[in-house]
Amino acid sequence: MTAASLTDESPRRRRAARRGTPYRGPVRKNRFTAGRIAIHGLLALCSIAFLAPLLMVLSASFSSESAINDKGYSLLPRHFTTFAYRYVAGDPSQILQAYGVSILVTVTGTLVSLLVMSMLAYTLARRDYTLRRPLTLYLIFAMLFNGGLVPTYILITQYLHLQNTLFVLILPYLASPWFVILLRTYFASLPAEIMDAARIDGAGELRTFFQVVLPLSTPALATVGLFTGLVYWNDWWLGLLYIDNEHLAPVQLFLYRILSNIDYAASTPQAGHLVTAPVQTVRMAVAVLAIGPIVIAFGFIQRYLVRGIAIGGLKG
Repeated sequence: MTAASLTDESPRRRRAARRGTPYRGPVRKNRFTAGRIAIHGLLALCSIAFLAPLLMVLSASFSSESAINDKGYSLLPRHFTTFAYRYVAGDPSQILQAYGVSILVTVTGTLVSLLVMSMLAYTLARRDYTLRRPLTLYLIFAMLFNGGLVPTYILITQYLHLQNTLFVLILPYLASPWFVILLRTYFASLPAEIMDAARIDGAGELRTFFQVVLPLSTPALATVGLFTGLVYWNDWWLGLLYIDNEHLAPVQLFLYRILSNIDYAASTPQAGHLVTAPVQTVRMAVAVLAIGPIVIAFGFIQRYLVRGIAIGGLKG
C-alpha cells in the first residue's frame, strides 16, 4: 500500500472513529464485465417473462369484453373500463365480508399452525426423545396416505359437528407432515451448545423453545408460514363441502361461485338475462382479486423466504 493511499484513507478512518463504527477499508467498485452484463441481461429477460403474464391478466381485467374478443390480450388495457370489477363487487358488503373471513382464517390458521408444527418438529429434533422414530414414521405414513373424502366428511359433519363454523376451515390444514419434517430438519441443524447453555442458565424446555430456538429459526418459520398462508388463502374446497352459510364463505369460494354462474350463463341459452356477462374480463378480475393480497404479503417476507429456502437446501 502506497503512502498516497494511506493519506486518502486517513480521513475515512477519522470519520469512522467519530461515528463509533468500525473502519472497513477502501470501497471497491464493482466492474461490469461482459460476462456479468450478459448474466444480468438474461436475468432481466427471465424477470420480464415471468412478469408479463401477470401484467396481461391485470390489463385484461381493465379492458372491455369486446376488445378482448376482437384483439386478444395485451400488456396495456384496451378500451379501459372497470365494469368487470363492478360486476364482481355488485354488492360490496358481500365481497368485503368474504375478504374478512379469509383474512381471519388465514392469519389465525397460519399462526396456530406454525405453533403446533414447530412444537412437534422441535420434539422430533431432540435426539434424546424416546418416541422420536415412531412419530417420524407416523408423519411419513400420514404424508403418503389419508382417510379419504367420505370418511373425512362423515367425521367432520356427524361426529365433530364442525359444519358451518370457521373451525372447519382451519383445523384440517393445521399440521402438514411435510412442513413438520422441514422444520424438524432445520431445528436439528441448530447448534446444540446454545440449548445447553440456556439450560445451564436455568431455562426450562418451553423457555428454551420460545426464547432461543424460535428466534434462531425465523427464516424457516417465515418460509413455512408463507406456504401455510397460501394454503389457507387459496382454499375453496373446504368451504364448498362444509359451508352453507353465505356469511361464512371465504373469498375464494365467493369468487368460485361467481365464475360458476358466469360459465353457466355462457353455456346455457335459456339464461338469456345472464348471457351478456363479461366472461373473459370477469375471470381476469377474479384472478386479480384472489392473488392481490397474498402478493402484497409476499413482498414483506420475501427476504426471509429466500434465506429459509437457501438454508434449508444447504442444511437439509
